Amino acid sequence: MKADEVFTTAKDALTVRRVYADPVERDGITVITAATIGGGAGGGSGQDKDGGEGSGGAFGVGAKPAGAYVIKNGEVRWQPAVDVNRLMVVVGAIAITALVVGARLARRVD
Repeated sequence: MKADEVFTTAKDALTVRRVYADPVERDGITVITAATIGGGAGGGSGQDKDGGEGSGGAFGVGAKPAGAYVIKNGEVRWQPAVDVNRLMVVVGAIAITALVVGARLARRVD
């Protein structure tokens, strides 16, 4: 795949349709989910000393839930998604920091 093809494919993949899902309506409540997306692309070409040529490229797209717009009785509210993995990493880091600081303070007092 040539570099210009990679960039065209990446551009087509990074659209608003990847961010907002189709609305879902149940019992008078409409939910529109949203995600954060990111992507990157790269490409290049070159020659070796014998005159051989080559080119290539690649791109990647990642997405994670951001939340949802909830529409009920004509009112819209944003309901953020909870990233449990990130929450556990933060709680774990705080706990380890507290243990290290507590151990250092305990040594200092003795």
